[in-house]
Order: sequence, then C-alpha cells, then structure tokens
Amino acid sequence: MSQAANSASRLCVSLARADLAALVEAAHRAAPLADLLELRLDALTGSAANLPESALKELVASLPRPLLFTNRPAWEGGQYQGPEEQRVAPLLAALAAGCAWVDIELRTEAALRNRVIAAALAPPRPGEKVPGRAIVSWHDFTGTPDATTLAGIVRRQQEAGAAVGKLVTMAHSFRDVLRVLALQELAADLNFPLIAFCMGDAGMISRLATCRLGGFMTYAAAEAGEATAPGQLPAAVLRQIESLIMARGE
Repeated sequence: MSQAANSASRLCVSLARADLAALVEAAHRAAPLADLLELRLDALTGSAANLPESALKELVASLPRPLLFTNRPAWEGGQYQGPEEQRVAPLLAALAAGCAWVDIELRTEAALRNRVIAAALAPPRPGEKVPGRAIVSWHDFTGTPDATTLAGIVRRQQEAGAAVGKLVTMAHSFRDVLRVLALQELAADLNFPLIAFCMGDAGMISRLATCRLGGFMTYAAAEAGEATAPGQLPAAVLRQIESLIMARGE
C-alpha cells in the first residue's frame, strides 16, 4: 500500500518539467507518495507545450493518480507568457479528456475563468472517469494581505463557482502565517473547501499545519531541489513528519 493511502493529509505533488516524457517519468516516480499529481503545463517548452486532447487523454489514462492541470501565467508567478485564450485552451482540453481537476486563477479575465468553471461542472462524457473540477486560485509572491482582504478573496472564489479555493501568500513573519491559517474558520462557516498556506521559510510549517486545521489539501515537491514554489517541502519529508505526528498520537 502506498504512503498516500495511509496518510491523514491530502497531498498534491507538483511537477514541472520542460519535456513531456520527463514529466510523465517524474509523475510515475512521485505517485506512491501522492494523492494527486499536479502537472505544470506552463513549464513545458516547444512542441510539448501544445498538447492535443488525444495526448491529454493518454496522460489521464496512464498515470496512477488523479491529475490536476495547471497553466500558471507569469503575472501570477508561473512561466506562461502567451495569449490568455491559448493559456486556457489546454485546461479546457484536459477537462474534456476527463482529468480530475484544473486550476484557474481568480484574476483570470472573468469570461475565460467562467468558461473553465462551467466546463468543470459539466457531467462526464461517455468513457470519462470523473467530471472535472475547478480549483480557483489566488497567489501573492510578495507578501500577505490583511485579514479583511484575505477573507474577501475567499468569498470571491466561492462566488465565482469554485469547487475548491486556493489562497497562497508569501509569509515574512508568524503573523502572516496565522492570518492565512485562520481562513479555515471562515471556510468552515461558508462550507467551502479551501487550500490555504504560506510560501517562504516562515510559511513552511503552514504547509503541514493547514490540513490539520481543516484545509482541503497541501502541496509538495517530488524531490529536494524541485520545488515549484518557495518553501515547498519534498513529499518524502512531509510524509515523514506527518508519520511522526501520527505515531505520537496513537
């Protein structure tokens, strides 16, 4: 049985590779520790960045964990720098191919964001495993806003039609971390699944604590040196810490 099967936290391992074959290989290696695999399409280069729906279907069928497709724009900390219509197109194709999740940014132009959310809510087509679902995300790589601003973002994510909200900020102090983790109380009141933690060294502890406080999911790197965001822990380290906590609680 995989470590993921015995885990208390839902763990998404985030994978970014320039080459599709390398991405698939990394996904297979990371799968035993993961509940979900995030494929960062914005990291793909050349012809690999233009995946047809047939290739996406093959990915969904061949990889041993549910897949989350993300095509993060440069204006929200990612690598994609092209037209927005072209950025959103592979997310729609991934949904059509039967993926489990897509990530669409709250700050995406409303009409495009709504297209992705509507497609994620559509029932599965014949032969698809599950209907796609939309994570509506918001990232701040510079700091952490005040509590009122953070709460407003969570409410806007829910109002946008997100199945799950994701709010991630850069922490410069423990106060930043506490403000973000406290959002789980609002999320519980709203009955709204929320991913909320902080980046950076100060925020590292929140990547584990968030799930203990009701967070929907946390993220990890496949290996040391492969983080897709500042402060992201390797999956094996996060699972080891979690196992120690669970063992002490028995």
